[in-house]
Amino acid sequence: MPHSPFSVQVEPRFLADQSSAKDNIYTFSYTVTVTNTGSVAAQLIARHWLINDASGHSQEVKGLGVIGQQPLLAPGESFRYTSGCRLQAPSGTMHGSYFVVTEEGERFDVPIPMFVLEADIGGAPVSRVLH
Repeated sequence: MPHSPFSVQVEPRFLADQSSAKDNIYTFSYTVTVTNTGSVAAQLIARHWLINDASGHSQEVKGLGVIGQQPLLAPGESFRYTSGCRLQAPSGTMHGSYFVVTEEGERFDVPIPMFVLEADIGGAPVSRVLH
């Protein structure tokens, strides 16, 4: 069990002005809040996302940090960022993990819970997290 657990919350949003249903381009932003809920400082080193859309297309995204940063979070500290993705269908899901290293050198993965990306086509924005 890691000494420095993290919590992850995600708020997805459909970006209608950057989407085109006739071209099968559906653009979403998502705002992530990562909180160090443990008792030891830890650094977010890398990310791994699995993105699936309703038409069967899948994307895997791996990379160092988030939005060009590798935040070091003290106990109780949060880091919030916004990023985005494009789907070829009006709905899909995302989930993944962050690779984290504590100041004591312990390494572990923090799961990112699956959430739904759903285009707001003529209605209210949809924001759902799957548990």
